[in-house]
Amino acid sequence: MRSETLEFLTTVVNSPSPSGYEQDVAALFKTYVSGYADRISTDVLGNVIAVLNPDAPMKVMLAGHMDEIGFIIHFISEDGFLHFSAVGGNDSAVPLGQRVWVHGKKSVEGAVGSKSMHLMSPAETSKKPELKDLWIDIGAASRAEAEAVVALGDVVTLQGEFRALLGDRAVGRAFDNKAGMVIVAEALRLLKEEGGLNAGVGVYAVATVQEEIGSRGAQTAAFQIEPHCGLVVDMGQARDYPNLRPADYGSLLVGGGPAISRGANTNHIMFQMLVDAAAGNGIPYQVSVTPGTSPTDARVLQVNKAGMASALLEVPLRYMHTPCEVLSLTDIENCARLMVEFCRQLKPQTNFTPHNSRMDRPGT
Repeated sequence: MRSETLEFLTTVVNSPSPSGYEQDVAALFKTYVSGYADRISTDVLGNVIAVLNPDAPMKVMLAGHMDEIGFIIHFISEDGFLHFSAVGGNDSAVPLGQRVWVHGKKSVEGAVGSKSMHLMSPAETSKKPELKDLWIDIGAASRAEAEAVVALGDVVTLQGEFRALLGDRAVGRAFDNKAGMVIVAEALRLLKEEGGLNAGVGVYAVATVQEEIGSRGAQTAAFQIEPHCGLVVDMGQARDYPNLRPADYGSLLVGGGPAISRGANTNHIMFQMLVDAAAGNGIPYQVSVTPGTSPTDARVLQVNKAGMASALLEVPLRYMHTPCEVLSLTDIENCARLMVEFCRQLKPQTNFTPHNSRMDRPGT
C-alpha cells in the first residue's frame, strides 16, 4: 500500500466517528479527495459527496460509511461515574475491562468498570454482563469534577489504535467501515490520476453517515444524487478462524481478495460486470452470499426512489465490532482496483434491467 494511503487509513481509524458524530473523519475525507474531485459538498446530515464528471448523464454512486459503533453518555452519578448506552450494534461483553476515550470538551481516558468477579455470586459470574451493569471511570471524584470535562450526549470509543501485524495484516478499531471509506476515496483518486472513465459517466464518491444505526446517510444521499447504480463497500464477516465450519456459514478468507455479494440485494448485471472486471484484470475475488436484504448501505440504495441497481463489495474482516478488528491491506488495495475497473466498464447507455440476456449485457 502506498505510504499516503496508509497514512490516511491510519489517521481515520484513530479518529472518533460514532454514528451522528462523524465530523472529524468527514473533514479528513474531504481533505484527502479535494485534489481528485471536480466538486465536493457536504449535506445536512453530514455525508461528504465528491464528484468526478458532475455533468455526465450516467451517475454511479460509490458508498463507504464513515461512522463507527460506540457509546454515548446518558447519566453522570454523584460520585463521578459515567453511565452509557450503545451507539450501533455492540456486544456487551466487549467493553468490559477496556480502556476508552470519552470525547467531551477534550478527549479524556477512561476505564470501563463493573462489579469485581470476587464480589459476584455464582449466578452473576455465569452470565454475560449487560451494559447497565457497566460504567466508565475517568478518575473523577464527583459529578461536578466529571462535568468539568464531560457532558450528557458526549460519545465514547474503545481504545484500539491502528497497528501493523505480520505480513500485510493490520489490527485496529473501526476498520468497519473506515477501510471502506478509504477504498471509495482511493477509487476516485485512481480514476482521476489513471483515467479510463467514460466521459459520459459521473462518479459520486460518498462517505456516508449513520450506517450503523440504519443506513440513514446513504438513503438521503442517494435520494439527492439520483444515481443509476450504486456500488457499496463494507466489511464482511471473515470465516477463516477456529470453530467455524464453511458448511454452516460459507467461506470468506482474509487475504483472499474482496468479496462480491450475490443475492436478492445485488443487481444481476452489476454482479456479472464485477466478476468480469476482476477476472479480466487479474484481481483476486471471492463470492459471498446474501440471501435477503443486506445489513449495509446497499439495502437502502436498492430501494431508492423507484429502485436502482445496487451491488456490494466486502473486505474480509475478523472480529468485527471489537477494538481488535483484523484485515489484509492487500484486500483493501484490490477492492479499490475492482471498484475502479467496474466504473471503467460503465457507459451512458448501460442498462441494468435484469431480464436482459447475457448477450445484451452492457460492456460486451
